[in-house]
Amino acid sequence: MHPLKVGIAGFGAIGSAVAQALDRGLPGLELAAIAVRDPQRYQDRTWQGPRPLFTTLGALAAHCDIVVEAAPAQVFREVAEPTLRAGKKLLVLSAGALLRNEDLIGVAQAHGGQILVASGAILGLDAITAAAQGEIHSVTMITRKPPRGLSGAPYLEQHRIDVNAITGPTLIFRGSPREAAEGFPANLNVAVSVALAGIGPDRSTLEIWADPGVTRNVHRVEVESDSASFAMEIRNIPSENPKTGRITALSAIAALRKLTAPLRVGT
Repeated sequence: MHPLKVGIAGFGAIGSAVAQALDRGLPGLELAAIAVRDPQRYQDRTWQGPRPLFTTLGALAAHCDIVVEAAPAQVFREVAEPTLRAGKKLLVLSAGALLRNEDLIGVAQAHGGQILVASGAILGLDAITAAAQGEIHSVTMITRKPPRGLSGAPYLEQHRIDVNAITGPTLIFRGSPREAAEGFPANLNVAVSVALAGIGPDRSTLEIWADPGVTRNVHRVEVESDSASFAMEIRNIPSENPKTGRITALSAIAALRKLTAPLRVGT
């Protein structure tokens, strides 16, 4: 069988980590192309395996079977729409951007494409997806971040909240992921992933806390359903980019491995 050709949109902390894993070798997968703002900048980079093509966002899908979306959320549609219209698979890490472009689900359906949402920096999506086959009564996600991790959020500016002045755990926001979409665009991916796995972005509840007592981003998910009641918590170790957890890139690599693996664990 021919290997699946993988393209990566973006070459930051996540994109470069996924590219390195593919370059070292993942069974049944081949790093075919990487989309960056300035393709010429990377022409001299050395690789262990075959050299991938550096190209633009709009041209990426033509060279791949699956595209890993690891670019800034502002260019999400530039990555996603051509990929889905070409009937390709799109592995999404910016779930918050997907919420703001929900019509792309219809584009995928119309053209035979598929959107795969990686677990990213959250846990338990398999359990929530399973519970959703029955009836989920409530899903609550509680995010705690060091105040600096929330700096620059439009919601804080609109409500004149100075997170640098916070000295103890402070509830900044409580509402649905959809309500938080505009106010916390950089802090929404995990909440949207949880919502999409369960009861949707309007019925789920999101709490965002600024907490000077934590040094990592902490996410806790609490679910009540007719099949199980469960709670899960994850404390993410930052990558070289302090806004991105190490596990985010690893989740993309794990999702790629599943595409061709002879054994798949998890729903």
